[in-house]
Amino acid sequence: MNVTMLKGKLHRAKVTEANLNYVGSITIDEHLMEAAGILEYELVQVVDINNGSRFETYVIKGERGSGMVCLNGAAARLVQVGDNVIIMSYAQLSLEETANHKPKVVLLSEDNQIMELTDSITHGGQARS
Repeated sequence: MNVTMLKGKLHRAKVTEANLNYVGSITIDEHLMEAAGILEYELVQVVDINNGSRFETYVIKGERGSGMVCLNGAAARLVQVGDNVIIMSYAQLSLEETANHKPKVVLLSEDNQIMELTDSITHGGQARS
């Protein structure tokens, strides 16, 4: 049996652009992708903290060090520039693999710079505002 587990997470990324006329996807700073273990063209779930929308799309690399988080195509209608989003990738693991699995969790600042890298998520932590 396989289970779907959180593989990587960019927490509280700020949307820097929304481009309705692009073919589709989400463009993410390559440095942030690497920190979270997210691959180019990988399926991700995006959750908008400001309006509650949840959707899936695929990732394309943005300029390294730019802090870019740009929603493209139809997804651009679901966010506003300045919204905070959580971007999550998942992996299918066997039950045996789950015993040692730890996700890559990246906590971001207001300008999409890495504040903390961790492999654990605890309930009850205070969210930054």
